[in-house]
Amino acid sequence: MIKTKNKNDIWIKLICGASNEDTVAIEDLCAIYTAAGVDYIDVAAEESIVNAAKKGIEWAEKIYKNSPGLMISISDGNDIHFRKAKFDPLRCPPNCPRPCEKVCPTFAIDNSGIKENKCYGCGRCISSCPLNLISEYEYNLSKDDLASTLQKIKPDAVEIHTEINRLDSFTKVVGILKSSETKLDKISISCGLNHSVKKSQEPEDLLKALWERYDILNELNIPLIWQLDGRPMSGDLAPTTSRDTVKLFERIGSDLPPGLIQLAGGTNEKTHEFLKSNNLPDGIAFGSAARKIMQPIIESAHNNNKRLYEYPESMALAIKKAKKFLEPWKSS
Repeated sequence: MIKTKNKNDIWIKLICGASNEDTVAIEDLCAIYTAAGVDYIDVAAEESIVNAAKKGIEWAEKIYKNSPGLMISISDGNDIHFRKAKFDPLRCPPNCPRPCEKVCPTFAIDNSGIKENKCYGCGRCISSCPLNLISEYEYNLSKDDLASTLQKIKPDAVEIHTEINRLDSFTKVVGILKSSETKLDKISISCGLNHSVKKSQEPEDLLKALWERYDILNELNIPLIWQLDGRPMSGDLAPTTSRDTVKLFERIGSDLPPGLIQLAGGTNEKTHEFLKSNNLPDGIAFGSAARKIMQPIIESAHNNNKRLYEYPESMALAIKKAKKFLEPWKSS
């Protein structure tokens, strides 16, 4: 069972990445952040990835007595959360300073190109390449036979990634959820503003879209989480990215449909500094920022073909760093 949230705590979710299939790193990340006290862990909708997450969670549960719920990410159409990057290393000039390799948070890039299993589509390398040699492609593990995937994985919760103008496809996905008869504790709806469309979308457009989805989901009688993506998959880890998320929350948070409100998209260790103490969300979700601080420690263990929790001192250090990262939200 999922633990009861302390009334003074902010609900915390670790986002492992909707296209992240690095099962070894995912197992360690889930162990670290379970020990640190997260409430949910969000992973790609693929059986081997879910099994890796469960192994990490189970290891930490035995020692730290925390039981986060397992959420899987699905989508109702093409979505930037479901992508990876690629480039042909033969086209790279020999004197290139390789900024792509320096900015990659998962050490997915080397002289051979991009390791597909380590890339989760953050996009940082795409904008870093001085010759624009890096492109993205869709990598949606949940696209085929969603009903079968749900029955195999049996997640505690599902996050539906959607966009403002995709109401029909959203309705179809909800229909699959309903017909699959999967027992869910929560349904999270992730939707942000798409500034790449011809007519820039406004927060009021997003608010209208979320209420439309509430009307569709309401009949399921499952508690909802409204995840506000301030700057979804920007690849930018700078502290100021949090401002977009907080501004969106302050603009429409009080008018959202019934449910928990969770901030994501650009969230990092500085997000709490931009929030007003009398106006806090119910939850916060961390992806790149939470994973990046752990990656060097995890890589060190993996280079010796070990899981991080096979090195007690290194694991203790990782958990200490994770707790420090989450501290502002656990003591709110």
